[in-house]
Amino acid sequence: MGCIDEMNYEILLPSSSFKECADYIKKNFKEIFYVPAGYMIFGNYLIGIPPIPIAVENDDIIMPYVKPCHGSFVLRIPGGEEVKRLRAGK
Repeated sequence: MGCIDEMNYEILLPSSSFKECADYIKKNFKEIFYVPAGYMIFGNYLIGIPPIPIAVENDDIIMPYVKPCHGSFVLRIPGGEEVKRLRAGK
């Protein structure tokens, strides 16, 4: 894919600190995977303080997203193959 801005996403938590985003995911979702900084998802490398929590709910991925100069956000994005890859541990 490549550019998050071009994807069909929903902002669940706008303009927050990375810690607030990580805490929001841990508090509000059950199926959580922890990945290292630099983990590639949707063709993008994640920026953040490891381990980075990524949640799966139904077929959606909920993840913190850092946009330099704009802050951190929690996004919900239709996951497709990325959900399968997370669950498989790859």
